[in-house]
Amino acid sequence: MWRVLLVEDQTIVRQGLKVILEQDPNIKVTHEAENGNQAISILEQHIIDFVLMDIRMPEMNGIEATRLIKRNWPKVKILILTTFNDDEYALQALKEGANGFLLKTSEPKKLIEAVHSCMNGGLTLHDEVAAKVMPRLLQYSEHPAISVELSQRELAITKCVGQGKTNKEIAEELHLSIGTVKNHITTILHKTDLRDRTQLAIFALKHHIGEQPL
Repeated sequence: MWRVLLVEDQTIVRQGLKVILEQDPNIKVTHEAENGNQAISILEQHIIDFVLMDIRMPEMNGIEATRLIKRNWPKVKILILTTFNDDEYALQALKEGANGFLLKTSEPKKLIEAVHSCMNGGLTLHDEVAAKVMPRLLQYSEHPAISVELSQRELAITKCVGQGKTNKEIAEELHLSIGTVKNHITTILHKTDLRDRTQLAIFALKHHIGEQPL
């Protein structure tokens, strides 16, 4: 069961999100916080698998909290859930290591699917947000040279990560075990000097790896 921390300054919204999330037997909301400072304090004292994070909050906003959480607890997955359809927020959140970005207009089913995707290594972006963010990530007239040497298998996996696929989906597509995919991703992150698969997904998009013949 995944231990979830809800970070949202409106009590009634937190209560509603908790009801939605706990409809899934794999999800248990173990802690709640009203701002980023409280979230950090909770993570210092408890084991958390997943954080559902708002952006605009008093004391410490969701972007800053995401940065600190990913620096100190890199394995914790973070999904940004916000009212604001702002590509700058989305880009900042992804840069800081968020594993997904959804709007509060999303259907409950979509939210639960996003949690599963993030926990399984996927990258979830709300359609409206992706429509704004992707062109900015792809605003290169030429393909930037890749400064590290990746094998054909590593390029194929990087391509899949850039497409937002989970480890399971990558394993099925490339006929590998999930463990092998995880090992390859660890190696790729080391070679590229990237922090996590969100940064790797952005790396794949920036270098147009998904468009190149492998």
